[in-house]
Amino acid sequence: MEILNILQNILMGLWETSGLYALMQSPENLAMIAISFVFMYLAIVKEFEPLLLLPISFGMFLTNLPAVLPEDMMYHAEFWTMEQNADWLFTVLHDGGLLDKLYLGVKLQIYPCLIFLGIGTMTDFGPLIANPKSFLLGAAAQGGIFFTFVAAALLGMNAAECGSIAIIGGADGPTAIYVSSKLLGGGGDFDLTTGTIALAAYTYMALVPVIQPFFMKLLTTKKERAIKMPQLRQVSKTEKIIFPIVVTLVVALLVPSAGALVGMLMFGNLLKESGVCSRLVDTAQNALMNIVTIFLGISVGATTTADSIITWDFAKVMILGVIAFSLGTCCGLLLAKLMNWITGGKINPLIGSAGVSAVPMAARISQKVGAQTDPTNFLLMHAMGPNVAGVIGSAVAAGVLLSVVAY
Repeated sequence: MEILNILQNILMGLWETSGLYALMQSPENLAMIAISFVFMYLAIVKEFEPLLLLPISFGMFLTNLPAVLPEDMMYHAEFWTMEQNADWLFTVLHDGGLLDKLYLGVKLQIYPCLIFLGIGTMTDFGPLIANPKSFLLGAAAQGGIFFTFVAAALLGMNAAECGSIAIIGGADGPTAIYVSSKLLGGGGDFDLTTGTIALAAYTYMALVPVIQPFFMKLLTTKKERAIKMPQLRQVSKTEKIIFPIVVTLVVALLVPSAGALVGMLMFGNLLKESGVCSRLVDTAQNALMNIVTIFLGISVGATTTADSIITWDFAKVMILGVIAFSLGTCCGLLLAKLMNWITGGKINPLIGSAGVSAVPMAARISQKVGAQTDPTNFLLMHAMGPNVAGVIGSAVAAGVLLSVVAY
């Protein structure tokens, strides 16, 4: 009988220290694992931003797996609300799990800047240089960011939370991660994390083909959508080399907080346009970009714990996020309509919607909607001007938000 009791205690101990037992005690974690499977399905089957959604969803899966002992946990949410000093860094490196260590690249704003470096090596600013008016459209499309900042403040959020949600309107995932990782550190009344902001940002980036056409057709007439624009002029190599240097200088002088993002973007572009750094360009475009994307996605996914996602606060983020993105699209369209009127009908308003920073998807949507009205209309290169201007615009908007919140 005593042997049976001992055996029973051993089996009970094994059961109570198993992950399955811990999972049964935390049904909310089970729900999050199910949600991660849904996102994996969307990434793999529907191809919704798979390069980032798949790592994010798997990070979500890993962080919600049960751990009986603290040292078994791959991510510790409490580490990221501590005061960030030398002791904090030692705690993360010594006691943190794998995902904690990878998340340092997000919290220290390393990954987003390296992503911008890669983007710079893949971006052609020629259409923007050929048509400088595109800068205005890229700037106008950031209007949704600032309108949403005010809306979030009216809902009772503090300045850091408002800025983190508003930046979703730029439709730029790395910028959203950069801003939220700088601003969100606990202390607010809402349960917001960089993971929730990133999840919302990439969700709406994936839904660009669904959301934008509605507003494009709502705010433009068939006649406006059929406007054909003249071919852009040829941009010289000298102009393309000078451009990133000048933009970096101007942005750094006017909005120093945006210097890191814009500087890395323009450095990558200068490597590309110089024509003498092919090996560096190849590394930044491929190996570096792929490595950072994996680390960024899985570590951001690690922050999507049950207590940060299964909340009304996350629902507010999603609602405000779609408002921010929609307003950004509308602001770009309306300014393009105004410019069309001023120029006597020479600008197709559809290119204004490409001012958001979803490159090159937003430009392709402008082309697609224009071609639906007139199959012979070719707007892609004209839309790429506002589109790449939107990348710069979102980074500048991020710098403005950081400056406002810091002030």
